[in-house]
Amino acid sequence: MKRRSRPTALAALAAAAALALTACSGDSGDGGDSGGTTTLTFLSWTGEEQMEQVIDAFEEDHPDIDVEASYSPPVAEYIQALQTRVLSGTAPDVFLIAAENKTNLINGEHVLDLSGEDFVENVEPFNLETYGRDGKYYGLSLSSWAAGYLYNKELLAQVGYDAVPETWDEFLEMCAKLQDAGITPFLESVDQMPTTVSAWVGAKNAEMEPSLDDQIFSGESTFAEQWTPELEEYNRIFEEGLMSPDVVGLDGDQVRDEFANGRVAVINGGPWFIGALKEANPDLDFSFSLVPAIDGGEPFAAGAASPGYAINSKADEDKQEAAKTFLRWLATPEAVELFQSLTNDVTVTSDFEPPVDPTFEPMVPSIREGQLYLPMIAWQRAEDVLNVEAVAQIQRMIRGEVEPEQVAEALDTKLAAS
Repeated sequence: MKRRSRPTALAALAAAAALALTACSGDSGDGGDSGGTTTLTFLSWTGEEQMEQVIDAFEEDHPDIDVEASYSPPVAEYIQALQTRVLSGTAPDVFLIAAENKTNLINGEHVLDLSGEDFVENVEPFNLETYGRDGKYYGLSLSSWAAGYLYNKELLAQVGYDAVPETWDEFLEMCAKLQDAGITPFLESVDQMPTTVSAWVGAKNAEMEPSLDDQIFSGESTFAEQWTPELEEYNRIFEEGLMSPDVVGLDGDQVRDEFANGRVAVINGGPWFIGALKEANPDLDFSFSLVPAIDGGEPFAAGAASPGYAINSKADEDKQEAAKTFLRWLATPEAVELFQSLTNDVTVTSDFEPPVDPTFEPMVPSIREGQLYLPMIAWQRAEDVLNVEAVAQIQRMIRGEVEPEQVAEALDTKLAAS
């Protein structure tokens, strides 16, 4: 099996600068082609530990294509890394189109139309349409995901619970009992849009016609009107001292590690945590739940179609053909099965039914029924700047610097300026 050279960040920056200076429009970055081998550059936000195995399997099947991968973690760091390379003319041949950058990539004509390709035929229309427009598809999304709450069964049992309650009021009552027992009740990473807020807005959106987002983006309604009640509910957990404002300084991996070590009863997260948790603590007895409901609603999940593999429209024809070969292979049952086994993603191709970890079973109906919501997917424009603003303002709210209504008003201001 071939070995690939993986440039350091410094070398990658130097290469990008050199390419920009020589104005090699359409040249897609690191590596050249020689000896009948096409070098395909790829920017992944799936971790190197998982994606390396997928690439190795592809290269074994396609010795004439060498995939030179680089990695950037989701979400904000990946979006910024890709945007920098796109704007400098050094975008990789294959990259991920995501909720936070799809409008910019499609409007800027940076991604190739995949709608006529055979490898999209077995993919759920919901996933293709998520990264499409006007009947064209720009991303090969092979799975969907849902995020909710993970809970430590042993810790909940210590205060008389066998699962996460279905309402927010009851959840806060449980958190208070956990805290009184000397157990950290809940940690939620807020370096991205909080899972709790996404799920609540999604539950509200599911009951509205026209949709909540149609009303906001048409000017019929506002973020201040639609989001303020949900933000006020979320802020209760901080006002009541049940989650520390210090959570602002934690990322998702740190929250996961606290849970793995048995130091917190409930966290937010998705299936990507399962493998790491079982490896870190094989004896940990945990499960997933939907986000508890507010205002008499139903528990809901944050989630969406997973980011799609996209092809750089500025790459030369040989690179585009090699990229199509890569995507075609990624959509095969063998590749989907391998990727699923490494990530625990719930894949959506019609020719492979993914096994689901028992801990994640409570989330699967929401995925299969499309009862998922992610603001960055639903927002109809300026989703990148709105997402950055939302995360920043929610963090300010958590620190007590602004009120919930001011968070929503800041989103209205940002949308008006877009």
